[in-house]
Amino acid sequence: MADDVPMSPELEQINGEIQDIFRALTNGFQKLDKVKDPGRQSKQLEELTGKMRECKRLIKEFDRELKDEESKNPPEVNRQLNDKKQTMIRELNSFVALRKTYQSNLGNKRVELFDVGAGSGEPAADDNVQMSSAMSNQQLIDAGRKTMDETDQAIHRSKMVVEQTIEVGSQTATTLKGQTQQMERIVNELDTIQFSIKKATQLVKEVGRQVATDKCIMLFLLLIVMGVIAIIVVKIVNPNNKNIRDIPGLAPPVPGARRLLAVPPF
Repeated sequence: MADDVPMSPELEQINGEIQDIFRALTNGFQKLDKVKDPGRQSKQLEELTGKMRECKRLIKEFDRELKDEESKNPPEVNRQLNDKKQTMIRELNSFVALRKTYQSNLGNKRVELFDVGAGSGEPAADDNVQMSSAMSNQQLIDAGRKTMDETDQAIHRSKMVVEQTIEVGSQTATTLKGQTQQMERIVNELDTIQFSIKKATQLVKEVGRQVATDKCIMLFLLLIVMGVIAIIVVKIVNPNNKNIRDIPGLAPPVPGARRLLAVPPF
């Protein structure tokens, strides 16, 4: 059951207010069927519309609170709470559709009343002209001033709305400009980082080539040293080997060769 879903105290409070509004809407539409006067129907329909707006606001608040608590709840609880929210939305949409039906029926009734004409108690257009002509000059002036004051107030409200819109537009433009400059700085920093990465890659390649060259030279020297050591070892082991006589100091002495005598110091 959706009502058995565990909720935080905030969600329970919002859910309780929404359910109270749903009960009030149900009772209101049931009473609306018994009202025959179009004026009373229109007034009661406006009250029900206000309750629907309040219900919509509470559902949005329920959704915001649900998103704030989403990370704290298990996935199954989040799924049940989302199903609960969708149920509220569907129920509210059903009341909205019902309101549209009543508005349509109420509009048809008003058309019928206008068609009756003289049978109704409302004055016709000619009667209104006669009533205006029967007014005194001071009354006409007062009525005109009242209309002008209402018009001035409406113009003033429109100017305030325009000024607020311009201010919001200016703030938005300033914010967008700052974000654009920040994006440009980020792009420049990314270009610098990319250039540094390319430079570092080239340096690594050069160092690698130098290391490889040094290793080759060291290997070649090592081979030479090992060859000399091998010849020395062979000569020590086999001093009569004729294949290495050409190395100075390693060839065996030649018979009959002269030896230099050391001259004693005076």
